Amino acid sequence: MASTIVFGAFDRHNLGDLLFAHVAAALLPRDEAVIFAGLAARDMRPVGGHEVQALHALRDDPRLRGARLLHAGGEILGCRAHDAAVMLLDPTQVDATLACLAAHPEAAPAWRRTMLGTDDELPYVVGRDTFRWLASVAFAGVGGVTFDTLPAQVRAAALERLVSADALTVRDAVTQAQLHAAGVVAPLMPDPAELVEALFGDAVRARVNAPPLAGLRQAFPGGWLAVQLSTEFADDATLAQVADQLAAIPDDTGLGIVLFRAGAAPWHDDAALLARLAARLPGRHVRLFDSLDVWDLCALLAHAHACLCSSLHGAVVARAFGVPTLGIEPPHPAQGRKLAAYVSTWHALDAPVLRHYGDIGASLHEALAADPAPRRARAHDRAARALAALRSLLARD
Repeated sequence: MASTIVFGAFDRHNLGDLLFAHVAAALLPRDEAVIFAGLAARDMRPVGGHEVQALHALRDDPRLRGARLLHAGGEILGCRAHDAAVMLLDPTQVDATLACLAAHPEAAPAWRRTMLGTDDELPYVVGRDTFRWLASVAFAGVGGVTFDTLPAQVRAAALERLVSADALTVRDAVTQAQLHAAGVVAPLMPDPAELVEALFGDAVRARVNAPPLAGLRQAFPGGWLAVQLSTEFADDATLAQVADQLAAIPDDTGLGIVLFRAGAAPWHDDAALLARLAARLPGRHVRLFDSLDVWDLCALLAHAHACLCSSLHGAVVARAFGVPTLGIEPPHPAQGRKLAAYVSTWHALDAPVLRHYGDIGASLHEALAADPAPRRARAHDRAARALAALRSLLARD
């Protein structure tokens, strides 16, 4: 039986990464043996993900001779080993682990190897030099907007793997230009998560009458604004600016405010930050969305009247369902590069990425007032392009 290893960062909680695995599974032939692999073995089914195996533990598995490997998406061309390892930690262990590594830097290489199963500096970029028994290697809509900042030796090793891949596509024009400058041809395709409505829309919409969505409908019969902020917004001054803008929205629009996390892995979103934001808003108009189930999150966004988020995939999912969406750039612009790069490539005609928090209210009113038909047509076009590109990548000779 033909086998495919679907590889990505769906060994930790992040909305986009969890969706990548589902998108690949939905498009692979039904007679295909599929293995979902990350850098760590994790059971993500409790949050709507998959049972994930550790890729490097499969090195000597004879069942996988002749398998193909699909990099399922994500910002993998800029994800270095230290960051990848930290994001696999239990959030409660991060501070102590980083403090220990700071005190004992000589222990860092062994710690990373233990966490990741590899010494590679870009551990989510895998080629045949790692597993020579692979039949093919493909990259589906990957990103790397910070690729040009990597050390030359790290870039060179990654470029060798990209050049030798059987198929390579990237998701934004910034990554594409950087690879082109290095002599690598990488066609563009929309992020695989653009397919969430096309592949799973009916199931997502059906969740509106079940908890936790049913409770939100009762609390906010006029609808809600879904809001997500990453940990970069944690300082008091930034949070105060955002809260000042959000506080006027319920009275101005009739919408409630639902605060959600698009990723619970370290360095993504923080429940305590959202609680601090909620404390600055009128209590009757705000709810914290506790569920981390990937399908609950998709349903929250699909049924929102509008979305404000710093998460790339929060924005992608909301826009896939035609929801007016504002991206919001973190206080440190370099940390928002992937959102800005992707939006400028595929969402330039939709609502902008905001850098000035004082613009939230006016920009939201403008987005809500816009004709929804062109927005939905653009979403369908992105999904069609993503579908065509993925089917081409997954086709067997």
